[in-house]
Amino acid sequence: MRNIIFDLGNVLLNFKPIDYLHGKITNKEKAQQIYEKIFTSEEWLMLDRGVMTEEEAVNKICHRSIEDRELIMLVMHNWYQLLTPIEETVEILKELKHKGYKLYFLSNFHLLAYEDVTKRYDFFKYFDGGTLSFKEKLMKPEKEIYEKLMTRYTIDPTESIFIDDTKENIEGAKKLGFETIFFLNPNDLRHKLDEYYV
Repeated sequence: MRNIIFDLGNVLLNFKPIDYLHGKITNKEKAQQIYEKIFTSEEWLMLDRGVMTEEEAVNKICHRSIEDRELIMLVMHNWYQLLTPIEETVEILKELKHKGYKLYFLSNFHLLAYEDVTKRYDFFKYFDGGTLSFKEKLMKPEKEIYEKLMTRYTIDPTESIFIDDTKENIEGAKKLGFETIFFLNPNDLRHKLDEYYV
């Protein structure tokens, strides 16, 4: 194995919007409603795909839910703060770098969120490169986004391990010949990497 490819959300960065919402909205039922209106919306996926600005997305969501406009604006103001490092996985990333592996990321991610986390967290310096959905206008598990990564960095999937917390994304990588690890938690990841003698 030469290359190890990481997803970002819930692998290297905590992404737990419900917990974040409970910190902003005391009524749990209302928090769930706002979660559905924002984080399961078509606009959220369009942000991942890079075909809509965050301002446009917020305006559309608010227009659809005028009665909850203030809460939606509250939640969306600086929502990137919910993206915090999973320190144990960051430690694994550092160890792999010191062992000489090529490290990449492949993630469905928003433009402004990416700009924010790369300013706040220094672990991105360990990566040799990466591919992001908003830049490519493609999303996992579409095969073209994996192929972009492979072509850009001359990655042979048979010499590579792809790590993700979403089964559909794992299946997408498997179809192209990658070895894969379904991420459950950092300890489990360590054990599974050991099985590859990594």
